[in-house]
Amino acid sequence: MQAIRLARPRVSLRRLATTAQVPTSGPSSVTASVIPLSNVEAQWENMSKSEQAVVHRQLEELQKKDWKTLSMDEKKAAYYVAFGPHGPRAPVSPPGQGLKVFLFTMGLVGVAGLLTMALRSQSPPPPKTLTREWEEATNERAREQKLNPITGISSEGYSGKGFVVSK
Repeated sequence: MQAIRLARPRVSLRRLATTAQVPTSGPSSVTASVIPLSNVEAQWENMSKSEQAVVHRQLEELQKKDWKTLSMDEKKAAYYVAFGPHGPRAPVSPPGQGLKVFLFTMGLVGVAGLLTMALRSQSPPPPKTLTREWEEATNERAREQKLNPITGISSEGYSGKGFVVSK
């Protein structure tokens, strides 16, 4: 890691608050481009990667100073570069996408409901063993046969429903 840092060309920063130095193709030629820190938020997306790196280094140098001497614009720029909505913190979906997702989800739920109703309309009727009369007859048969005499339907003082589960 140290070798990579040493091999990387350094950029000279003369006027940190108002000018960023960007190296060009020649090692000795340096072009000065003005990158004001007062409006980094608006310019950040339009900057090239090298300009963003220069601004980042510029802000690192500024942050080494006493924070009481920094201007409000420099503090805002440092905060934006460190925590702003760019790079991995960029919003995943654009504004208004939530409504679109909600509407499509409700549409799919509606289609699923219609499909369920269509399938139920075409299905055969439920078996006769699921009727209330059959379940009450099953209770009577269980009492006649003294099914589960300790805690179940045939026990003394039983007050449960037994096998009746339908309404």
